[in-house]
Amino acid sequence: MKNAVNDGGGAGVWSATGFRPGTKAGAGAGPGAGSPSGTPGGADGDTRDGEIWSGCWVAERLGVELVGDEGLGELLGLALRRNPKRAHLLVSHVLGKHIPQSPAVVYGYGFALGLRVRDLLGEDEARRAVVLGYAETATGLGHSVADGVGLAPCLHSTRRPVDGVARAGGFEESHSHATSHLLLPENPGLLAGDGPLVLVDDEFSTGNTVLNTIRDLHERYPRDRYVIVALVDMRSAADLGRLDDFAREIGAHVDLVTAASGTVRLPEGVLEKGQALVARYESEAEAPEAQEAPEAQGAPVRPALRVELGWPAGIPDGGRHGFTPEHRVCLEGALPAMAARIADALPSDARRVLVLGFEELMYAPLRLGVALEKLTDAEVRYSTTTRSPVLAVDDPGYAIRTRLVFPAHDNPADGPGDRYAYNVAGAGFDAVVAVVDSTADTPELHAPDGLLARLSAHTPSVLLAVVPSYAPARPSAESSTVSSTERPFMLPEPLRGPEFSSYAPDEVGWLLQDLSDTKLEAPTEEREEAIQSGGAHYAESLPVEYQPSDAYQELFHNALAVSATRIAQAVGVVTETVLAERSPRPVLVSLARAGTPVGVLMRRWAQHRHGLDLPHYAVSIVRGRGIDANALRWLAAHHDPADIVFVDGWTGKGAITRELAQAVEEFEASDGITGFDPEIAVLADPGSCVRTYGTREDFLIPSACLNSTVSGLISRTVLRADLVGEHDYHGAKFYRELAAADVSVAFLDAVSDRFDAVDEAVDAQVKELLSTDRSPTWQGWAAVERISEEYGIHDVNLVKPGVGEATRVLLRRVPWKILARAGAGADLDHVRLLAEQRGVPVEEVAELPYTCVGLIHPKYTRGATGADGKAVSV
Repeated sequence: MKNAVNDGGGAGVWSATGFRPGTKAGAGAGPGAGSPSGTPGGADGDTRDGEIWSGCWVAERLGVELVGDEGLGELLGLALRRNPKRAHLLVSHVLGKHIPQSPAVVYGYGFALGLRVRDLLGEDEARRAVVLGYAETATGLGHSVADGVGLAPCLHSTRRPVDGVARAGGFEESHSHATSHLLLPENPGLLAGDGPLVLVDDEFSTGNTVLNTIRDLHERYPRDRYVIVALVDMRSAADLGRLDDFAREIGAHVDLVTAASGTVRLPEGVLEKGQALVARYESEAEAPEAQEAPEAQGAPVRPALRVELGWPAGIPDGGRHGFTPEHRVCLEGALPAMAARIADALPSDARRVLVLGFEELMYAPLRLGVALEKLTDAEVRYSTTTRSPVLAVDDPGYAIRTRLVFPAHDNPADGPGDRYAYNVAGAGFDAVVAVVDSTADTPELHAPDGLLARLSAHTPSVLLAVVPSYAPARPSAESSTVSSTERPFMLPEPLRGPEFSSYAPDEVGWLLQDLSDTKLEAPTEEREEAIQSGGAHYAESLPVEYQPSDAYQELFHNALAVSATRIAQAVGVVTETVLAERSPRPVLVSLARAGTPVGVLMRRWAQHRHGLDLPHYAVSIVRGRGIDANALRWLAAHHDPADIVFVDGWTGKGAITRELAQAVEEFEASDGITGFDPEIAVLADPGSCVRTYGTREDFLIPSACLNSTVSGLISRTVLRADLVGEHDYHGAKFYRELAAADVSVAFLDAVSDRFDAVDEAVDAQVKELLSTDRSPTWQGWAAVERISEEYGIHDVNLVKPGVGEATRVLLRRVPWKILARAGAGADLDHVRLLAEQRGVPVEEVAELPYTCVGLIHPKYTRGATGADGKAVSV
């Protein structure tokens, strides 16, 4: 990983006492001066020549210091916000979000960073790159970087779902007040190429957001190179090495390009002190938003003057759905005329003008501002509204002097709420040009308490320019009708035994395609190396089927004899819960293949207890790639989606639970078919990930001990582009040759033979559960994150909690070690035997939330060592 920050320049500390030159205390990042080469002008709020730094108010009260480049304080100020994770806010002077700034300066910073990326990559690689900016703050910055790269399309994440556009991914921003990001490219293949991905954010602080993004996208669309771009690199000493480690972990090259670098020095207890300071100022009504009320009261509300821009047809309003170099060329040609229309509408005596963008709509108003700045003698400034609530304090040493509060006006998916414009009130603007997209041109925008009215109280002239919201191309109504009515009937009927699987034909229908004649197996070590290097996805091949020894088969039968009653009770409980809460006649849809035996048992219970003959199907879901959409289309054509109940064997950390929820949401958006409930019903929920379960104990379910020979002789599912087409089901193999070792029906019979014995216990447990709060706590996910860090793995995908998941690690992956709860008994006999056969250590742990946890070998290559430096045995 290469850290490509600026070279040269001084360093020092920005604090309540001003700038102190000298060597940085603590690790920030490499040296560098403030503005990147080619950036026009300086920044408002300049702290040279004795002027007050816009962070000293916070620094004085909380003891916060910026440590880093000499130009760092010119780029950043400080403010406070009500946030349970991070009270302080780094406020950029050159981003154009919170502080009005020259549009040329804002655009220049992004463009110059893009030029450096182009130089870094070279023209050939730059032509293959895609630039991704982060919503809402870095949408304009990311687009400006793409302009500097010049040859690459750009996309930005969004918090606005768009009907008819399927997600290409999503991720979380842990420290933000609004965390969920969506990726909604019009062209589904935009992110699927193998060229460099350039990720752009305003600041690179912990690196969590960027690493979460790369991890998610790398699993879906692996590539060799990533470039991270930020205005400032503010990583702490503890975070500095993570990027290098992460790059090695995924087997990719990662570069970092920033305009300045440093870190924030936070004294002990700063979060609590900051929260108390925010609460005090808000309660005492000292913030300027309260002080401005008398001025606004009774002030005449002048209607905004609408300016018709003449936005070029077919050009997106930004990068929400993708923006190509060809789009940029067309926009460049149209900008001068659009800016001229704004200039003609401004009052003749306007000397100070603000172009105000709208949340994620940052690029279009920025480019309009740059063009307007060239046309007029007025001082033009640019900023945007935001969702972020920040405390305002009218002090020259504080970055947020005033704020305007107004209701959201774009019908946001997360409901109504307040929005903000900072440093606009009292700034002396003669005119404000509000630029919104047409989705946000609503009655709320024009309401007496809306944004336009709030602006009118603080400036003599308000102009409104509306950019058409870009609507991605959709199939015509006629073609949509054909698709929705004909495509399901073009899909094959489910496969059934004995032609496909050893289950009886009425036990389950497999919505899969038969790949039995295709060679898909690869040695375990070869698969692991390819998966962890990003060279292949786990669903593109199959592990060689494990052939159990006589001793291991004996363990399976002993375990089944001991646990059959406990499993029967769990089957009864989960089935009765489904019948009581989900549907009186559910359609059981198992997630192949671990869910399939459970689905068969639930079907048998419903027949045993209620005489119901429930439909049961098995479908494929692949981590990182979602559920089989064609299977959902078939189900929707033959059953009411509201009756579908997804079934799985057990939960570990809840990855498949989350995958299914996202996949169903994407399917509803792409196909317009609604009603599927993504909540999974499971036999065992030790991870506390679902509401519908038979038990939350982590015990041995014998079907987890084996592979296909306890699952109808069916392989795990396969999703590979050369085998599975657009209108095909995911694939799987039927291992007919293993019939002599098949115990699938024997397992089912052993459990269902105990149904009569558990009737009363099931009734009592169901009665208790139905009156209990069963909300998921996700304790399993939290435990996995802790274990991942404690054992130096730093990847939750390599930690497999629970008896079932740990068994899978030993059967299918390259295990590193097994963690076993101290005192665990016969439930782990088969795990101990498998571990002994593979030479894998079993480590007893006193405080383990699961009976056992399997750790996949981290950063595996043949001959590699684990996180503890010891060679693995395979």
